[in-house]
Amino acid sequence: QEHVAETLRNAITSERLAHAYLFSGPRGVGKTTAARILAKAVNCQTPLKDRPDAEPCRTCDSCQAFEAGRSMNIIEIDAASNNRVEDIRELRDTVRVPPQGAKKKVYILDEVHMLSASAFNALLKTLEEPPPYALFIFATTEPHKVLPTILSRTQRFDFRRIAVPEIVSRLEAICTAEGVTADEESLVLIARKGDGALRDALSLFDQALSLCGADLKAPALREALGVVDTDLYFATTDRAHGGDRPGLLQLVDGLVTRGYDLNEYVLGL
Repeated sequence: QEHVAETLRNAITSERLAHAYLFSGPRGVGKTTAARILAKAVNCQTPLKDRPDAEPCRTCDSCQAFEAGRSMNIIEIDAASNNRVEDIRELRDTVRVPPQGAKKKVYILDEVHMLSASAFNALLKTLEEPPPYALFIFATTEPHKVLPTILSRTQRFDFRRIAVPEIVSRLEAICTAEGVTADEESLVLIARKGDGALRDALSLFDQALSLCGADLKAPALREALGVVDTDLYFATTDRAHGGDRPGLLQLVDGLVTRGYDLNEYVLGL
């Protein structure tokens, strides 16, 4: 998500951070991860002149406290399960307490579209007049469900689906780090099945390692993940071209018998 990262880097280095951000986009593309990195970078105690590209140093007390899960200045809230007015009132009360030994008190609200209308309204006043040390980062897969009054008080960043070559490149880096050997076809297969979501691709990669061991080969992986072989698509088009209706029905019957997902077959076709 280089377009988002570059803008946030500039905001940190020029000290022009907004008080509220909205990260929107499909699942598994890095919204919550970006929010955590931003929170860490904002509170990093290493001076900006010593941090190229405003990246968090990961060695200072603030960075280490966050990575160990004991930071009192970065609060993550799952709005799906904390979506009542009472939860937002509690948040409003804690906002009044300044950060302890850090520049900002950062609130990351995941799946913010799940808040009820009354909870959104309760949040409005805090967003209109936030204390100077407060930073809100909202993440959502459905920005159209967020109230316009909330949207107008945030800077919005739209995260895009991740392209297959980018996912393959990330998987290659993981293979190198983990000592896994995989042919390129296997990684492309996993990346395509991830459907633009890096998180989904990583889950599939873990599943592939469990099924096939540390040496991934495309034929075995196809069988293990239930991915329709490319040859079957060509067989389909050949039979359709030749007007072979019984042959097509037999082919689809074979797919059903072997337990393939027909939706995936149609999409692949």
